[in-house]
Amino acid sequence: RGSRYLAPPCVGRALLRPPAGPARAAAPPLRWASSFSEPGPTESSPSEGQVFLSESCVKRLLEIAEGSEFLRLQVEGGGCSGFQYKFSLDTVINPDDRQEQRSGARVVVDVDSLAFVKGSMVDFSQELIRSSFQVVSNPQAEKGCSCGTSFSLKF
Repeated sequence: RGSRYLAPPCVGRALLRPPAGPARAAAPPLRWASSFSEPGPTESSPSEGQVFLSESCVKRLLEIAEGSEFLRLQVEGGGCSGFQYKFSLDTVINPDDRQEQRSGARVVVDVDSLAFVKGSMVDFSQELIRSSFQVVSNPQAEKGCSCGTSFSLKF
C-alpha cells in the first residue's frame, strides 16, 4: 500500500481524519523497536539516536493511523533554511528504518534522517489555522523557519 504524504504545516493541510473507533491494538514489535520514555536527566544521550513522542503526537496517531500504519519522519534537502521535515503515514518498514513506539503509536525514521533529528521530540500541534505534526526541540538544528518545517544544521 505504501505511504500517504502529509503536507507540511506551512501548506495548511491538516490531518483531520475522524477517529476510527476505540483504540487499536498495538502492532507486533519491529526488529529495531526501541524502548520509549520522555526525555529527562536520566535518559540516554541523543547520540544513541532516539526520537521522543509527545502525548499529543501519540493521541493523534492513535486517532488517524489505520491498521499497520505508522508515522514516517524524513529529512530532505530544501525549505527556506536548507533542510525540511516530511511526514507521511506509511505501512512499509525498510531495512534501515528505526522505530520509536509509545502506547501503540509508532514513528519510523530512516537511518540517514535520524542523524538530523536524533534527540528531538515529535509533537502534534493544533491551532486555529492549522494542525500538524512537528519536530520540536531538535538538538541538531541551529535555526528554522517560522512554520517549523525547515531548519539548518549546527556545525
